[in-house]
Order: sequence, then C-alpha cells, then structure tokens
Amino acid sequence: MVIKKIVRSIALILLSIIGVLVLYVFSALILSVIPVNKNPITSSNIVIYLLSNGDHTDIVVPVKNSLKDWSTEIKYENTITNDTTAQYIAIGWGNKDFYLNTPTWAQFKLSLGIKSILGMGTSAIHTDFCKTLVVGNNCKKVMISNDQYIKLIKYIEASFKKNAIGQVINIKTHANYDNTDAFYEANGTYSLFYTCNTWANDALKACGQRACLWTPFDKGIFYQYRD
Repeated sequence: MVIKKIVRSIALILLSIIGVLVLYVFSALILSVIPVNKNPITSSNIVIYLLSNGDHTDIVVPVKNSLKDWSTEIKYENTITNDTTAQYIAIGWGNKDFYLNTPTWAQFKLSLGIKSILGMGTSAIHTDFCKTLVVGNNCKKVMISNDQYIKLIKYIEASFKKNAIGQVINIKTHANYDNTDAFYEANGTYSLFYTCNTWANDALKACGQRACLWTPFDKGIFYQYRD
C-alpha cells in the first residue's frame, strides 16, 4: 500500500510537470503570434536590427549618433581587440551564469539550465561590436524615428546595473565569445517566463515597434518580422 502511494505521488508529480510544460509551450505559441503595434507609424530616421543566433535575440543599435554615443559607456577597451571601427553594437540580456559558462550548447549543463529557468542567479548584458550585418532570416532591419529611438535608449539604459556614481559595471571575464564582445552587470531576473527573448520583445514594445504579446523564444519575435 505504501509503495502504491509513493508510485501514485511520483506519477502525479510527473504528470503535473508535463502539464505545466505543455501549457507553457501552448501559451508561447499562441501569444507569440498575437501582434502588438501591428502597423507602427514611423519615420526612417534610424536603422536598428534584430539579430538572432537561432535561440537568442539581440537588439542592434548604432554605436553613436546625435542621440546617443554608446561607446562612452560600452567601451571599446573592454573588448579584446579594442577595435573602434564598428558602426553597430548588438545588445542582449540574460542570465549571468548561463552567459558566462555556456558560450555554445556544447558547454550546456542541465543544472545551470534549471537554475536559470527557476529564476536563480543574477543577470547580465552581453554586447558585441558589429562591422557588418547581413539581412536574412536571422537578421531583420527595422526603421524607427528619433522619438522611438530615444524610448529604446531609455529601455536599454534601465537594464544596466550601475555603480554608485552611475556608471555601467563591466564584468571582467575570460568567457568572451569573440574578440569584440564584453559583459556587463544587469538589472532584472531571468526565468522561464522572462527570458532573453522576452527582454528583446519588450524592447520593441518600449519603442512602439511590432512585437509579440509575449514570447520566451526568438521565433516569436521573428514571426512578427517575417517577409
């Protein structure tokens, strides 16, 4: 009798977990196809890009223009090459431990993944200076107005954790993905319900661009920008 109760309890837990996962995926699929700002009224003052590596979405912005010079905070010298010729910078948000310890899926650890989706640990911003961007399935060009870009700037700036004198905090690490990237401390908590792609989707909402009602996946964002 005791063994049967244990088996039933285990079965109930497993079924509950499966049910939650099914509901999660179903919700993601449905909510990611519901558009926000379906037809934004905009002008073509500034070019930004949406960039995906197949799983994670970055917001790509000009390194500098009349509205913002990101290089005064996201410094070239924090990268390995200190190359000052890049015209754009890719900015993404995510779980700090996952960022620093999983440069590719080959380094993936289940324990780290579980901690991330459960909202354990702090967050970080990953930046990468870009010289060229090729528009395609994983890179979409978006035209926005000056006012919209100012809103995007404010959203991104608020995601950075600052020190006592208001400066962004560079994470000193050897976990760089390439020679042009760097990591910074960030605000917010990564979880199953607020992922790196949710952050990017909210960035689009913040500046009045097409976005999903909600998505944890990059596919939801790029569905809204399908050709």
